[in-house]
Amino acid sequence: MHGPATAGWLVVALCAAAGTYCLLRLRGAAGARRGTARGTVQGRAQGTTGGMAGGEALMGFGMAAMAVPAAVVTPPRWVWLVYVAVFGVAALRALGPARRTSHHLHHLVGMLAMVYMAVAMALPPDGTHGAHSAGGTPLATGVLLIYYAGYVLWTGARLLPLQTVTAAEGGGPVGAGAADRAAGGVVGGAPGDVRVAGAPAGVVTDTAPDTGAATGLCEDRPELALACRLSMGIAMLAMLLTL
Repeated sequence: MHGPATAGWLVVALCAAAGTYCLLRLRGAAGARRGTARGTVQGRAQGTTGGMAGGEALMGFGMAAMAVPAAVVTPPRWVWLVYVAVFGVAALRALGPARRTSHHLHHLVGMLAMVYMAVAMALPPDGTHGAHSAGGTPLATGVLLIYYAGYVLWTGARLLPLQTVTAAEGGGPVGAGAADRAAGGVVGGAPGDVRVAGAPAGVVTDTAPDTGAATGLCEDRPELALACRLSMGIAMLAMLLTL
């Protein structure tokens, strides 16, 4: 990636961390799927989760490698052609699911963005800016920048804490409903307990089944998966700005 070395290394660290977490999600989904019948709805859901986590891990590590500052290492042209082939195949595989859900559509856009940046890096410099110029086009780069800026703002808004209320007894702020379930527990309850919104603090109304730590990485902590996608969106913005 052409740009300040410090920014490049920050993007490398961010994408590598996101890719590592996605690998953990993939491992958890694979373990949960082995304990579930393949023909059931839950088995198919675990397969979809694993496929998404695998694609996001590929994208995270691919972005980390692409973001290494050009002053440190300048990959030969064939490396970018490999990028085009790998992420082009991944984009083709994402075409079918992208017609069903918006999340899969975003996954497809990410794969196409990786193909676009790899093509831009593979193209020879235009001669105007010398050897440190990438081959991106202003229109395509601008469209992707607008898309990822909107995605980052939207995802960041979804991660904001929900409205909190003060319990009549106990005097402490507690989350409501989905916030408690997303955090994996409630005030005054054990991990995995679920409290219905509006119930008094410390009153447990139900207990979620213990599905294991590996499954929790995929299902019980959706805010971590969302933060992972937010991190990769921010990194994509930074990389597009260098084209």
